[in-house]
Amino acid sequence: MIIDIPEGKDPIGYVWGEMVPGIGIAASNFSLAVYAHTTLGLPEFEAARLRIAQINGCLFCLDWRTDRNGEKVDESFADDVTNWRTTENFDDRVRLAAEYAELYALDHHSLDDEFFARMLEHYTQAEIVELSMCLGSWLAFGRLNHVLGLDAVCVLPGHAAG
Repeated sequence: MIIDIPEGKDPIGYVWGEMVPGIGIAASNFSLAVYAHTTLGLPEFEAARLRIAQINGCLFCLDWRTDRNGEKVDESFADDVTNWRTTENFDDRVRLAAEYAELYALDHHSLDDEFFARMLEHYTQAEIVELSMCLGSWLAFGRLNHVLGLDAVCVLPGHAAG
């Protein structure tokens, strides 16, 4: 990690909240809003989020599973996301969410009319905008955490004892 974290400080809280509070707190609020206000179903939400996590290499993001009222995707879901083109476990919406995440992160110039025509067969315009904002949040902040090395020192609460 390239950032010096004071003894006893939570790395994410310190970097995001104390080092640059004018930006970090707003970024944190945006990141949290993606989870609190999404209207997307859990499978497509997690397929897109995990594909961005895989591309970013963010250790924390790869380990995270979104919990919706006690419901989470299975651990095998991450393997399906890796193999989104061929898995038989995804419907069209989930497969498109993973594809969109990959193109958004790696080849956004290829997002053409044909792609969005396929998206509009399964998503409303509002859902496409929402998914785009989610992708932007995950791409930016997961990458930020990985680049600064925060993902290697932050652990999920359930893993703290391990």
